Amino acid sequence: MSKQNSKVILITGASSGIGFETAQTLARQGHKVYAAARRVELMEPLKSDGVKVLRMDVTEQASMAAGVQAVLEAEGRIDVLVNNAGYGYFGAVENVTMEEARRQVEVNVFGLAELCKLVLPVMRKQGSGRIINTSSIAGKTVLPFGAWYHVTKYSVEALSDALRMEMKPFGVDVVLIEPGGIKTDWGIIAARHLAESSKGTAYEADALREAELMHKGYSGNYLSAPRVVTRAISQAVNSRRPRPRYRIGRGACSMVFLHTVLPARWWDGMMRRFMLIKI
Repeated sequence: MSKQNSKVILITGASSGIGFETAQTLARQGHKVYAAARRVELMEPLKSDGVKVLRMDVTEQASMAAGVQAVLEAEGRIDVLVNNAGYGYFGAVENVTMEEARRQVEVNVFGLAELCKLVLPVMRKQGSGRIINTSSIAGKTVLPFGAWYHVTKYSVEALSDALRMEMKPFGVDVVLIEPGGIKTDWGIIAARHLAESSKGTAYEADALREAELMHKGYSGNYLSAPRVVTRAISQAVNSRRPRPRYRIGRGACSMVFLHTVLPARWWDGMMRRFMLIKI
């Protein structure tokens, strides 16, 4: 990549999985990549590809501000922000504590929004920039026991759509990445949370069946490889005119289509049957 086309990129949630792979891929393409996460030690291998690592907690405003300032002091600009940090905590609405619900919203929505607010003045001044938000088809569909995770992803969808319209006059693109079924540890962790939050409750039997189904799905070979998400983010970074949405991965398009066209009761029944829910 020519120096002229090289971009300064800040990516969060880069200590593992899709974030780690994406940071590595973008750096190998010739971009200047700053990888951010709480566990800096897990990002050490990225340094061999020229990635700069930052400690950042997306639940702490001071931590995010310090990370953005560090990039600006070193490079004088930020061309791309990839908001990749996030996690899923599954459980019945009745069972998930409000503390846990708030934490999930804090990480998946408010942290993302705060980072957008920190880089937007820079991008407006530059007259260019790109914000890439990792959403999910969970922001377009709903599964039982996933209410709070869906709340966060629906919020990311709405926030990104509004931001895209607001920033168009300033030359700043806003892109959504909407993965479907991707084989990562996310599903394993979400399944564990579902089992934990449902233990000893009226939902335990159904929740355990869904957790087991999720665990099998994310442990097998049916779901798409993480590289499809990395490829989509790479396209969003490098394209002259990126698409507003990149819907990728196993079942992404079909799930969104069915959720859109089916009557609500039909969708509910289909999901309950698929997730082996009997109550």
